[in-house]
Amino acid sequence: MGEKGSKASSLIMVDAALAQVGKNLNEAMRILGDGQMEPDAGTESRRFSRTSIPGPLQGDGQDVTTILHLVHHLIHEEEDEEDGRDKASQPIQNVGEQGHMALLGHSLAAYISVLDRERLRKLTTRILSDTTLWLCRIFRYDNGSAYFHEDDRDGLVKVCRLAINARYEEYTTEGYAVLSSRQPVIYQSASCRPGLGQHLCNQLGLPLSSLCTVPCNTIFGSQHQMDVALLDKLIKEDTDAGKLPLLLIANAGTPEAGHTDKLSRLKELCDQHGIWLHVEGVNLATLALAQVTSAVMGATRSDSMTLTPGRWLGLPAVTAVTLYRHEDPALSLAAGLTSSQPVEKLRALPLWLSLQYLGHNGIVQKIRHAAALSQHLLLKLKSVTCIRTSVEDEQNSPVVLFKFSQESNAGGSGGSVDGLCVGEKEVLDTFNRWMGEQLAQLVPASGVDVVELEDEGTCVRFSPLLTAAVLGTQQEDVDEVVQKLLELVPMMSATMNLRQDFREETHRHAPSLTYIEELSWPGLGAVRYESQAEGADESRRKQEQKKINDALLTKLQELDTDIFFSTDPEFVTEENCIFVGMVTDDVDVSELVDTISTLGRDIEESGRLLENMTERVRKGILEAELQLQKANEEKLLEEGMLRQLPVVGSVLNWFSPVESSIKGRTFNLAAGSLDSTDVTYSTKVQAGRTSLQDIPTLSAKRLSGQRLFRRPGAGSDSMSETSSIGPADESSGVESFTMSPNIHPSMSMSQPETAEHAEAYVRPAGLLGNPEQVEAEEERQPEGQEEDLSGR
Repeated sequence: MGEKGSKASSLIMVDAALAQVGKNLNEAMRILGDGQMEPDAGTESRRFSRTSIPGPLQGDGQDVTTILHLVHHLIHEEEDEEDGRDKASQPIQNVGEQGHMALLGHSLAAYISVLDRERLRKLTTRILSDTTLWLCRIFRYDNGSAYFHEDDRDGLVKVCRLAINARYEEYTTEGYAVLSSRQPVIYQSASCRPGLGQHLCNQLGLPLSSLCTVPCNTIFGSQHQMDVALLDKLIKEDTDAGKLPLLLIANAGTPEAGHTDKLSRLKELCDQHGIWLHVEGVNLATLALAQVTSAVMGATRSDSMTLTPGRWLGLPAVTAVTLYRHEDPALSLAAGLTSSQPVEKLRALPLWLSLQYLGHNGIVQKIRHAAALSQHLLLKLKSVTCIRTSVEDEQNSPVVLFKFSQESNAGGSGGSVDGLCVGEKEVLDTFNRWMGEQLAQLVPASGVDVVELEDEGTCVRFSPLLTAAVLGTQQEDVDEVVQKLLELVPMMSATMNLRQDFREETHRHAPSLTYIEELSWPGLGAVRYESQAEGADESRRKQEQKKINDALLTKLQELDTDIFFSTDPEFVTEENCIFVGMVTDDVDVSELVDTISTLGRDIEESGRLLENMTERVRKGILEAELQLQKANEEKLLEEGMLRQLPVVGSVLNWFSPVESSIKGRTFNLAAGSLDSTDVTYSTKVQAGRTSLQDIPTLSAKRLSGQRLFRRPGAGSDSMSETSSIGPADESSGVESFTMSPNIHPSMSMSQPETAEHAEAYVRPAGLLGNPEQVEAEEERQPEGQEEDLSGR
């Protein structure tokens, strides 16, 4: 009775501990996943700043909630520092219930590891046996064993070590010395993961000469499949050279294109030469479906294959699994595929929990859903013009590649496609890279990405087996991808057709404009305005060129147009350029280039005018000071000394007023001369002022309501309210004497020495601001009294 009571008490303690583990996990997920923290927690987290990390360990321990809030702050620290960024727009990925089971497995593994040794051994053996049996049955790999590993390349390293132990009988005693007699050779496809063979050689201590890369088919079959005939030839050559063919790495879904090698023929070749066949790839997931292609089914006969169920099923932090067949457990133990330590077997616990939660039907449903998404996208893309697809099997291809391909039916006024022959492939690659980045940004739930292929060039890849379970991709997301393509493709096609016209129009405006051949820019092209200044040194010319092009870019970005203008991207070598983005087919390239040239010329002339104005103002101030001094001397001679005294002068002026003959002066910026104000006072109009109605603007070339750079009648969607470009302000400011301090710093370089000089210096600016102000001031002054440069 006492023994039963102790067991019951122990079970109660275990149940309480497991319940606490689950409770702690739920609390941690709530705190880490919730973007809105509690008010007191938010106050507490403000003291977790970047400057305090790393820092000294606190003397007193902290509770779990405080530590979790610290982790939450570290996760969202960069978001907090960026202004204008909505934290709710980028929540932590929703891992779902099956993801929570995987995370619970990690917590339970730590708890189970502290059990007594016998109970731990029984539990880990059951977990490992169940998981191995389920995986072998789901993926049709009979009589297999399983190795669970964090790095998805580690399983290949272990099976290669197993193959070495099996082929070199004295390896366990002699070590690497036996390899010198017959050097082992590892064969891999040219389409394998980059760096996989090098990693394998580094981990095994083999020279890189032991790695042989087999080219893919060049004439018959897929260009991403291993050339079996050439592999057979290489094996025979290595055998004749005294080497030992050891292992072959084949693909059931290449990393980039998703193609499957001829696994059945490769297996026959490996059996003939005693080579270990290892298979990996995303297409292995389809082995769980009811209908499997014969090409993928050949993987079930391989000696080993690596699975990544975490990515296929959307399970976070779940290990990869390598299934293998070998009859000698001692060699498996020596290779590290099995372990006598029970704690090592706990790696399978998260996957064990997740597989039970999903069930066989749930696992198959997720893989079937991903395969259906690929077929749905492939069907939709057939109706999109200028999009070419590349799949291994149109009926059963889980990976879809597509790219924009310019067709020859584009014509009209868009220019000739023949001009794109030079560097056309590079331009198409650039456009496809831009298209993939746009789709990934516009439809992030789709999981599309960009891949670089040797023959096809740059393509957009849709591989839902790797992304759908994690991102929650649905059929609506695929439809949205197609909808965005229907919007992007016409713009890309029009831009490709107009690139030649843009180049020719730019050459027509030489030497003021220079066309920049930048094949890596996804847009109409790049142009640079060349300064026409003569006699300047190289550094001064580059400085002036940069100043003009920066101002020109600002002007272009302010225009009422849908065209995107950008400065030099990071990946280009040319400097001081203006890059024109994607355009539609109704864009008038001639007007666009004319506008760039006109604005650049206006900016350059305005810059020269400001430089000349500085010198003119300086000389005008000196001349004004001399004339003021002369006017004061004449005033002294005319009025006498008594009238200059403060009290006596006022009395004399009251009894005997004096009519002064000294007149005011105005400074003409355009002419750079001091003129009399008689004309201004008599006509009440500033001389030489240009009327705003006489200044031409770019909007005069367009119909009312039409956007810039659009051909008339191009469509109602291109009609909108126009905006002023602004050259009228520059032209009218040439002769206006409203001297703002923002025009040039040197305009305020000289200060008047006396109060009379200050009044005379400021007054002309007020008089000649504009004719309306002059007229208003004249009406407020008593008739016969004029305030001029003499200060009266």
